[in-house]
Amino acid sequence: MQVGAAIVVSRFAVGEVPPLTLAMLRYAIGFLCLLPFALPTLRRLPRMPPARDLAAMAALGTGQFGILVALLNWGLRTVPAAPAALLFGLFPLLTLLLSAALGSERLTPALLAGVLLSIAGVALPLAPKLEAGTGSSWWGEAAVLASAGVGALCSVLYRPYLRRYPTVPVSAFAMLASVLFLAVIALGEDWPHRVRSLSPAAWAAVSFVGLSSGVGYFCWLYALKHEPPTRVTVFLALNPVTAALLGWAFLGERLAPRMLAALALIALGLWLATRPASGSRQPGPG
Repeated sequence: MQVGAAIVVSRFAVGEVPPLTLAMLRYAIGFLCLLPFALPTLRRLPRMPPARDLAAMAALGTGQFGILVALLNWGLRTVPAAPAALLFGLFPLLTLLLSAALGSERLTPALLAGVLLSIAGVALPLAPKLEAGTGSSWWGEAAVLASAGVGALCSVLYRPYLRRYPTVPVSAFAMLASVLFLAVIALGEDWPHRVRSLSPAAWAAVSFVGLSSGVGYFCWLYALKHEPPTRVTVFLALNPVTAALLGWAFLGERLAPRMLAALALIALGLWLATRPASGSRQPGPG
């Protein structure tokens, strides 16, 4: 839901802020919001994480935000929004397949059905746009699909470190790594000059998105710490529904009947994917 809200608010800033610069500012503000809570937790740790764990968490943060965003933006240069949203909507299915292949999660019929229903819910309101044809090249579609794959892989690989260390410092450290990566690749957008010339309205939008991203990413990693990756990523299906509902409420955008049907499919998919297996909840990490 936070991602959907961030998409709506970002529309106020995209006229002034290029995509990579916006992503860098978003996660920089998110990092600064998490930092005051991360430092006291770090001081209570018996020892600092070893260098190999720090490198792994930095790589995961860079992948989750930096590489994912770069691939997605690269693909969106040629792939229209509707097919791109559908391709990226395969995120939960890719997570399920990767998690099952690595032995992190058991593939059950209910879980698979829930994931597929949520994807169908994302696809339903996009169907008219998809039928019009994409006109995109294969590399653009491959980039969008690769961005979903990177996100799925990071979601699966995060869990050992989240079980080993507190969630807040892991969130802050991973977000800092992504900011450093984005600051380098966003130099092509001349972000130092653009940041100095942003209007107060753009700063307000960026600040809201950054603050909500810090809170949202903490919640995301907290969920990955306590639940299997697919149960967490399947909720990404709420992203386009949330954006449509908020766009209808605050931007006056039309809410098509297909969106209401999509919400019903997604709700059913989430219920199937997250209900306790065999009548009992899966145990948490303790």
